[in-house]
Amino acid sequence: MKKLEPHDRNEPASLTRPTLTPAEAPDDVSRAELGRRSFLLSLGALALAGCGAGSADSPATHLLSSGTMSGTGASTGPFVHPGLLHTQADFDRMAAKYATSPWSGSWNLLINNSHASLSYTPHPQTIVYRGYDGTHAENYSTLFNDVAAAYACALRWKISGDVNYANKAVQIMNAWSSTLTSIQGTTDAALAAGIYGYEFANAGEIMRTYSGWAAADVTSFQNMMRNVFYSINHDFLIRHNGTDITHYWANWDLCQMASIMAIGVLCDDRTLFDEAVTYFQSGAGNGAVAQAVYYIHPGFLGQWQETGRDQGHNTLGIALMGAMCEMAWNQGVDLYGYDNNRFLMGAEYVAKANLIQSGTTYYTVPYVPYNNVDNVNQTVFATGSQGTVRPCWALVYNHYVNRKGLAAPYSKMFAVQIQPEGGGGNYGPNSGGFDQLGYGTLTCTRDAIAAGAAPSGLKARTPAGQVELSWWGSAYGTSYNVKRATSTSGPWTTIASGISDLLTYTDNPGDGTWYYVVSAMTPAGETADSNRATAKVGKTLHTYLACNEGTGTAVSDASGQGHAGTLTGSAAWGTGKSGSAVALNGSTDYVNLPANLVTDLTDFTVACWVYWNAARTWERIFDFGSGTGRYMFLTPRSGSGGIRFAITVDGGHGEQAVTSTAALPTAQWVHVAVTLSGRTATLYVNGAVAGTNNAEFLSPWQLGGTNQNWIGRSQYSGDPYFNGKIDEFRIYRGALGAADIAALIASS
Repeated sequence: MKKLEPHDRNEPASLTRPTLTPAEAPDDVSRAELGRRSFLLSLGALALAGCGAGSADSPATHLLSSGTMSGTGASTGPFVHPGLLHTQADFDRMAAKYATSPWSGSWNLLINNSHASLSYTPHPQTIVYRGYDGTHAENYSTLFNDVAAAYACALRWKISGDVNYANKAVQIMNAWSSTLTSIQGTTDAALAAGIYGYEFANAGEIMRTYSGWAAADVTSFQNMMRNVFYSINHDFLIRHNGTDITHYWANWDLCQMASIMAIGVLCDDRTLFDEAVTYFQSGAGNGAVAQAVYYIHPGFLGQWQETGRDQGHNTLGIALMGAMCEMAWNQGVDLYGYDNNRFLMGAEYVAKANLIQSGTTYYTVPYVPYNNVDNVNQTVFATGSQGTVRPCWALVYNHYVNRKGLAAPYSKMFAVQIQPEGGGGNYGPNSGGFDQLGYGTLTCTRDAIAAGAAPSGLKARTPAGQVELSWWGSAYGTSYNVKRATSTSGPWTTIASGISDLLTYTDNPGDGTWYYVVSAMTPAGETADSNRATAKVGKTLHTYLACNEGTGTAVSDASGQGHAGTLTGSAAWGTGKSGSAVALNGSTDYVNLPANLVTDLTDFTVACWVYWNAARTWERIFDFGSGTGRYMFLTPRSGSGGIRFAITVDGGHGEQAVTSTAALPTAQWVHVAVTLSGRTATLYVNGAVAGTNNAEFLSPWQLGGTNQNWIGRSQYSGDPYFNGKIDEFRIYRGALGAADIAALIASS
């Protein structure tokens, strides 16, 4: 493994990028232009009110969020104090354990770190500069060193009870709150505001219960955090410096989110806290969990967004998101468990990718290509800085294994190999060594859980006619049994056993509806079964809009699955290929379909009859998604002139597509279909193959929740609505073959 290397400013390799379209850029300022001018957001930039100190409260009940895609995760009631990375219960545990192993190793690193010394002298600055703006020398190292010192002294006080360290922490924080007015430099100023913002807020949150910190000084510190740090954090998340949303790497968003959350708790401001939670769950930028954990491989290995960049930044993402999850947890919001433990998917992937398997050889992990507006076109796993050590793994391991009873083998392996974890100053003098507060072996280690949970989170996907299962293991699981049935109530037949790593299994049961559960073998015996997962294999009807109503606004679904549509705008009815058809006017009309329409699809077919009135580029036959970042669509004419199907979880620059050589004919009924089987996407026009892509790795379920599922309308507001008629709109589970599509055409 490698120690942290000098921070590289988290910048792309090149600032040269394609010109942004109006749809891609919120304003006319480019990233490169911003990098050459001062980043000026100062104390007076936003007229923000001060915030109260609040009071201590009992620990949160950790049951306020459902931890699912549909859960809001919003918290209610007063904040718990202290309640960011550590609660009073955590400090009580540390005080009881710090003299015993493994806690003692981390404690010894703390007390021998120069930042945790009573002789430490703070160096507050009126203006902090990060990134050379052509005039001012960078001085941000004074900030990250003083933040590390404030936290280390606060931690030492809470564990030892020695008020001299409390006074030292207060001295450092008062020095900065009475001096700092702004953070400037290049756009790197946002990194300083984000990383050191969440860290400084954590130091303040620990000290807020100290009676020796004057109320006026507490308020001054809170005001500094809100006015200097939060003003930059918030501006970054809503504007991203005027760039395309895919331009900035995940860590840029994550540090802003962590800072906003921490400042919200410090200032007892529910609005700030919920702003961070909402962005984590549904934000447009790469720091939101669905983008940060970019792609889910079998066995719940979640490819991190920066995997094709380098492993130094990949591991930083785990440190930042882990801190955010812990802070939310301590306020009763379970971001750890959100979207079937999506953060753990990312953590296990990054941990495995940076661990030595044998000798000098690292474990291998699966990888799919990544691209963004800067055309980074990352086609392979990046080995740069592989093995980077960051003191963040004790937090991940202890939450999932010793709190929740799940298996997290690679996070556990990393935590054990690098313990005891130190803090700022133990990982080199550069900024990368201060990107996390550290000391996790001391602060996060818990006694081993008495018994692991049963396997959970079981999912069944159906690529290429197979059933691909993935699940979460049990803390003490040594192997796993897969059981199958033809009924929800069994009887269950064990079809595989002895599975240990990865926790995935591929079955070939043939066509039909199949049910699965998984159990774990532990030293105490076999666990209870997991949740039940259902797999529908074969070519079965998912949605069927015959479009024969002829009147009204309802478009019924004859599949029996409840996927009826609603005519929107002035959409009406016209003569169809068979009976009536939906008639759309090209300006306001579309058909609205239910939310999450395709989230249960792996292989699929979408087929319909289309009568196109006018050949306008980028109209949509259908477009299912949640905005301009995550969608799948079919257009009768793309920018290159052909019919195009595309799917993406990373905006237009990350589309996986299949395109024909010619546009859809106009003024006639044409049958179009698109299919996906495994990684092969095929486009059909009037039953003939019009294009194929054998490397289409995205399936509809990877889109996650979709709330904008439309016939005739695009996710992009600048694209024209469809002008023409749609009839016999069908979605199938499974990929229809050429003969199946020919039969569909003949049946009409």
